[in-house]
Amino acid sequence: MSDKTETNAETGNEQQDSIVTHLMELRDRMIRIVAGLALILVALLPFANELYSFVAEPLLRHLPAQSTMVAIDVASPFLTPFKLVLLLAFVITIPWTLYQLWSFVAPGLYRHEKRLVMPLLVSSSLLFYLGMVFAYFVVFPLVFGFFTRVTPEGVAMMTDISRYLDFVIKMFLAFGIAFEVPVFTFVMISTGITTVQALSNARSYVIVAAFVLGMLLTPPDVISQVLLAVPVWLLFELGLLMSRLVQKKAASTVEEKKEGRFEKMTEAEMEAELDAIEEAETEASENKIASSSTLRESIAQVDEDNKNKTNKE
Repeated sequence: MSDKTETNAETGNEQQDSIVTHLMELRDRMIRIVAGLALILVALLPFANELYSFVAEPLLRHLPAQSTMVAIDVASPFLTPFKLVLLLAFVITIPWTLYQLWSFVAPGLYRHEKRLVMPLLVSSSLLFYLGMVFAYFVVFPLVFGFFTRVTPEGVAMMTDISRYLDFVIKMFLAFGIAFEVPVFTFVMISTGITTVQALSNARSYVIVAAFVLGMLLTPPDVISQVLLAVPVWLLFELGLLMSRLVQKKAASTVEEKKEGRFEKMTEAEMEAELDAIEEAETEASENKIASSSTLRESIAQVDEDNKNKTNKE
């Protein structure tokens, strides 16, 4: 009874030590994530105003000659560029953050799961950055040009720097998340939640959902909605194409393995295989005979020793 109690206590201590070890590992990873974020933030702070001017350039380019951006709140000239730098540091450290999370989770994954997760992490980061770049260089010029053209006469367009930053952040996040559609599509198909054929049949619903998503995530104008909905639809088609290619490759690999496993042997290969089997049987038979002879000699030696001992007595 005491032995069983000691065994249960040791098992409980091992489980507790394992939990504590995992928590310490998670703490170390979180500290590294925060340290990386702080390092990038400190490096970008001296250039906060220049970075804000770069982000505001698509609007400033379309403002009338006598219009400028304004700061309504007292602390806006400092807090707004700082907020931009903080967000930019977070975006820049996304690969570092994902790497730390991956390092924490990877030991508990199977080999095929590791092969699947790493490309998804890399592709999701690149697609998020691509969405932000698309928003800045394609969407912002069209949207701000449209807004400045429809400004009523007698109204001076002077946008607050804080509200402009909020608008820009919303657009960046909307397009960054929207560009993750291929990853979402591929994961859903790979995990068996749905199939390529089912998503292909639901294409019309996906297009409608893309325009609804564009209506919800973008400002209330048709240009922004279309510029978000069309890429989402195209990226959905890209996800389907990637899934089809991966499934075809997996199917061809399985067929090659089956063909290689049951491939018909030639006559020369069959003769060589038979010769090898005969040689193995002959060698086994010789070893068996040798073992029997050795056993007989040992028995005979033991009998002789017993006889000699009996004669001496």
